[in-house]
Amino acid sequence: MHLKDYYQILELPASASPAEIKKAYRRLALQYHPDKNNNDKYAAKQFVEIKEAYEVLTNPAKKEYYLQQRWYEQSVGKRTKQQIITPVTILQQALELDKYVSLLDVFRMDKQGLRDYILGLLSAETITQIKDFNEPATLTEINAAILRSVKPLPYAFIPDILNKLYELTDGNPTALLQIQEFEKKSNNRHKREKYSLLFILIATFFLCILIWLAGR
Repeated sequence: MHLKDYYQILELPASASPAEIKKAYRRLALQYHPDKNNNDKYAAKQFVEIKEAYEVLTNPAKKEYYLQQRWYEQSVGKRTKQQIITPVTILQQALELDKYVSLLDVFRMDKQGLRDYILGLLSAETITQIKDFNEPATLTEINAAILRSVKPLPYAFIPDILNKLYELTDGNPTALLQIQEFEKKSNNRHKREKYSLLFILIATFFLCILIWLAGR
């Protein structure tokens, strides 16, 4: 998972001074404080991220370690994570992935990379945090988008992803039905492919026998 961009969270440039960090924290903390937003879960989540960013950037030891990690990720071409984990941001990522996968050549795509990306998107941290929002309709949309993205993957890659989706649905009947139907179709397709391969092998074997007998 990418490093959080604490400067972005505080809406500051990386060159911000301690005084600017403190000023930004006070402004944003007041804006997103739960008491100011009728305990809205999105505002509460933003408030927690703002507090975390402030605590890191104002603690010399934590800030030094964070800047080292930030420099490392940027030096190897990684981007710091700017989005806060909410059902809406995860849905956005799932829809972007669905659109991206739909444009790929199935025979040339990096299937291992796609599997790893989806599992990263459905990390334990992500699942725990978005379940706390209790938004079953959004979870159903996330579920559907990821299932569409999973279709090109080989059968061996699918169970781990489905297990993550089962955990994410948390008993949501609509999402649960989506997964079960997809799993059933996936299993049936796998059986057809397996038996088709077996049939081809048997047919090839007998064809070789017939060619051998004809040549005697």
